[in-house]
Amino acid sequence: MDVAARAGALRTAFAGAGCEALLVTSLTNVRWLTGFTGSAARVVVLPDELVLVTDGRYGDQAAVELAAAGVEGEVRIGRSLAAQQDLLIEVVGPVRQLGLEAEHVSWSAQRIYTGAFAGAELVPTTGLVEGQRLLKDPGEIARIEMACDIASAALDATLPLLATEPAETSFALALDTEMRRRGAQGPSFETIVAAGPNAGFPHHRPDDRRIRDGDLLVLDFGALVDGYHSDMTRTVAVGDLSTERAELLALVTEAQALGVAAVGPDRAARDVDAACRRHITAAGWGDEFTHGTGHGVGLLIHEAPWVNATSTDRIVAGVVVTVEPGVYRGSLGGARVEDTVLVTTSGCRPLTKTPKDLACLPSAPTTSRTG
Repeated sequence: MDVAARAGALRTAFAGAGCEALLVTSLTNVRWLTGFTGSAARVVVLPDELVLVTDGRYGDQAAVELAAAGVEGEVRIGRSLAAQQDLLIEVVGPVRQLGLEAEHVSWSAQRIYTGAFAGAELVPTTGLVEGQRLLKDPGEIARIEMACDIASAALDATLPLLATEPAETSFALALDTEMRRRGAQGPSFETIVAAGPNAGFPHHRPDDRRIRDGDLLVLDFGALVDGYHSDMTRTVAVGDLSTERAELLALVTEAQALGVAAVGPDRAARDVDAACRRHITAAGWGDEFTHGTGHGVGLLIHEAPWVNATSTDRIVAGVVVTVEPGVYRGSLGGARVEDTVLVTTSGCRPLTKTPKDLACLPSAPTTSRTG
């Protein structure tokens, strides 16, 4: 990843935001700018300098991580919050217009900064770093794709367990463990395993219900690799489905394919949502599609651009997004299918490679590879 070039690219946005320097307080943005992975830091991006202020736990770590990322920056250590504040005041010193990350600064912090930086005009900024983070460089794409591959391999390894009719909690634990075993730092988020009527809840938390013949089984999970996330949902047909459940799964799978086909450079994100939503609505299930179609993926599992009916975002080449329509109806259960895709100059490239026609029998698990 070309982390070293990021501060320079960020500075090109300062004039338009009305500031000459930026105080970065979001730890996600700190990591993206510097490579620092600790839990406490603030960064001042000056016109020709970058200074990271942290506490005594992270002095050596910050120096090592910035050097490893090729970032030229100074690390300053304050052993108390007051000492760190004094360091920030010293660094900001001659700055006349200091940008603050409006979405990440609390009212209390803003009041403190107003008193501390009395010589500077504090300028609220929105999305300066996030705007730079939208486009993923080759190193970021490689990490996201590796996370996708680990998640896919973990699912392949754990699907045979469905033959034993495991509890949702047991299957979730097995899936998370397998991702770690294959090199993930951990799951990207709390793994969703929702079977039968539980699949009717989009964000069901696994419980002790056993996965049984006739269930629609929604699996929504991802792996975390070097800070970067993956996100995938597959709905498994367990045993013999009722006609209505089979039709529901087919409908959602068709809608998801239409959404993926709608992804391309310089397109309105809401048009991707519309491609999925039209198909589901035409089949009479529109009211049961209760969430947006997707979101960006990177250092956060949910980040811009937002793919939903009211989004004003556009998707461009180099952005990574998900496409994940779903339909949910009470005791019938539900179905959701999701891929993480890289937007290219000609369309998109799926980073999620697991097939979508997954089926298993409680006594003899099988994975179809025809889809």
